[in-house]
Amino acid sequence: MAFQILLNFFIAVIWMFMTSSLTASTFIIGFLIGLLLIFITRRFFKSRLYIWRLWAAIKLALLFFKELTLSNISVLMLVIRPKLKLQPMIFAMPTELEQDWEITLLSSLITLTPGTIVLHVSDDQRILYIHAIDVDDVDEAIDSIKNSFEKAIMEVSRP
Repeated sequence: MAFQILLNFFIAVIWMFMTSSLTASTFIIGFLIGLLLIFITRRFFKSRLYIWRLWAAIKLALLFFKELTLSNISVLMLVIRPKLKLQPMIFAMPTELEQDWEITLLSSLITLTPGTIVLHVSDDQRILYIHAIDVDDVDEAIDSIKNSFEKAIMEVSRP
């Protein structure tokens, strides 16, 4: 992936020198030409195109902001209720993520989402212990995390 990004920047710089114009618009045109050339020659690369990982990372960021907004509203609605009928719970969530940075990212995304926090990661890094402020169904909460954050992280990290 890093090779593809460097190659794309190299093509953009070469384009700038070929056109004798050192402006941002010329660089962007050269970058798009480089992206097209990399797309055309994609079968010669061992890994998938970096643009797909970049797109997956953008989708992950948008997913986080969506979940952040929804959980903020949810916690606000819990707080302004006259009678607090919370069902706080600690539950164990198995994870399919393998690398340390993937587990750290998942833990951070869960913890940054209001109403949830990762309390502990097991020694074998296969189970996350999560506290949630209001959980009706543990299986639904686990499926929600697995189908959103964990799936999006796997899209970014897997070749």
